[in-house]
Amino acid sequence: MTPIMPKSEAAELVVAARIRKKLSWADVAAEIDAPLVWTVAALLGQHPMTAAQADKVCALLELDGPVSESLQRQPGRGIDPAALADPTIYRFQEALAVYGPALKELIHEEFGDGIMSAINFNIEFGRRPHPDGDRVVVTFDGKFLDYRW
Repeated sequence: MTPIMPKSEAAELVVAARIRKKLSWADVAAEIDAPLVWTVAALLGQHPMTAAQADKVCALLELDGPVSESLQRQPGRGIDPAALADPTIYRFQEALAVYGPALKELIHEEFGDGIMSAINFNIEFGRRPHPDGDRVVVTFDGKFLDYRW
């Protein structure tokens, strides 16, 4: 019996196939009728897909069963520490380092003692035209979870 393909290897195959087939991430998300950011995160190894979703993606990208099997596995969530140095990823860390304390204060003022869930959570990504250059729009939408004693 062979081991199940690591999620990182499946992710590399998905990315390569998507690029070679000239498909956008939005094309792939539409194929499985799932949110764009969730789909990309799942295909990069951060979420498990259902068998139907994994099989549809593999059919679209002409990938085989071992990739589908890997996409269905429960992930070890997180990020490779080396990826944290990537300028795009680092800017998100920087934004949270600067604005995180303010957001925490505003959440507590508006909702009370608690946190925003990253499990019961949606995230949207978009582009907004602006005279000084297009803007990246990222919206976090998480359920408020109050601390209960």
